Amino acid sequence: MRPLLRGGATTARTAWLVTGAGGMLGRDVLAELAAVPGTEVTGLTHGELDITDPGAVRSAVAAHRVVVNCAAWTDVDGAERDEASATAVNGTGVRHLARACAATGAVLLHVSTDYVLPGDGRRPYGEDAPTGPLNAYGRGKLLGERAVAELLPHTGYSVRTAWLYGGHGHNFVATMLGLARRRASVDVVADQYGQPTWSVALARQLVPLGRAALAGRAPAGVYHGTAAGHTTWYGLAREVYRLTGLDPERLRPVGSAAFPRPAVRPAYGVLGHGRWTRAGVRRQPDWRVQLAAALRTPPFAEPAAAARAAAPPS
Repeated sequence: MRPLLRGGATTARTAWLVTGAGGMLGRDVLAELAAVPGTEVTGLTHGELDITDPGAVRSAVAAHRVVVNCAAWTDVDGAERDEASATAVNGTGVRHLARACAATGAVLLHVSTDYVLPGDGRRPYGEDAPTGPLNAYGRGKLLGERAVAELLPHTGYSVRTAWLYGGHGHNFVATMLGLARRRASVDVVADQYGQPTWSVALARQLVPLGRAALAGRAPAGVYHGTAAGHTTWYGLAREVYRLTGLDPERLRPVGSAAFPRPAVRPAYGVLGHGRWTRAGVRRQPDWRVQLAAALRTPPFAEPAAAARAAAPPS
């Protein structure tokens, strides 16, 4: 177990647990919580807590008032090949967390995905839109959401996100910068629509949501934790190149059929954000604003400089 992170001096302290603390989002949530006065934060990596172990989950949750579940099976194509293992984490593991929180009265913030939706829409999906996952990953995540709703009707929150990128793991933005160093041109899918979301921006929503939940101000249920606006993967890649001084014309738009994958991807994963107002928590900024801020941070600025240095002459 990691040592508790102390967030400011105060006499009354609130104990938070972050699962999946070694991952991209988990590390950003820890960073946000470290700056919040009155918090004691335990961050557990997958190696320190396997959420498929109900006994370990009960022990970990005990004495915490808020649990932020960033632990997940994130390999979408791998889930298609081994649905049972993916669902054990994304579905059954979440049920273990929800049951442990129900026993102690803790708030659970569970990070979910737009992949629980059918992806055939034409306007942003509301939080109460009918679900209908297209792949094994989405089916497992939906089971997790249902466990939270069933076991924690008043203290459970499923926060759906999408197209997440950040400075602490593999993601599309980092991949595009890496490809810019190695290839003169890059094909990018242009027929899937979504909301590129910086993991820091999501962390900055999760922490206020947890605090609002403790204060009784945030209705339990589903929230959509994605950036405002929307684009395609191709549109995102062009903006990455533009903002980092690379030539966007090196990118070529292609259809999804150009990249056949084991798991079907939704064509439209744009989410609405209506519930945040009721919780008193700000919605996220536009995806372009988030991306510009992210690219100024060292994890992206340094690879971008390397990509510019390796760029072929125009």
